[in-house]
Amino acid sequence: MQLFKYIDRINLLDKLIRQRKTGTQSELASRLGISVSRLARIIEHLKDLGAPVAFDRSNSTYYYENDYSIQIKVDIQQLNLNQMKHISAGNYFGQTNFLNAFFVH
Repeated sequence: MQLFKYIDRINLLDKLIRQRKTGTQSELASRLGISVSRLARIIEHLKDLGAPVAFDRSNSTYYYENDYSIQIKVDIQQLNLNQMKHISAGNYFGQTNFLNAFFVH
């Protein structure tokens, strides 16, 4: 699934930046399996979100100018009936509301 691949890339990018082991733009893009232009867009987006990302030309690596970390986590869980009642448009909502709304005479 593309979403999980993207999350893995961002997590790896964050790890390499924190360790100051990204290498050049082309090396990092190759390692992440993306184009250099795509990497540049991702870095710019991170900066727009407030990430203090900079590039050290002497060491050929990206780094964070101060303590920073990106953490993207996906947690997949089975919901019980009580939890589903509190989710808009969840399975429970559709079973109880839409069927009643459409078939009431």
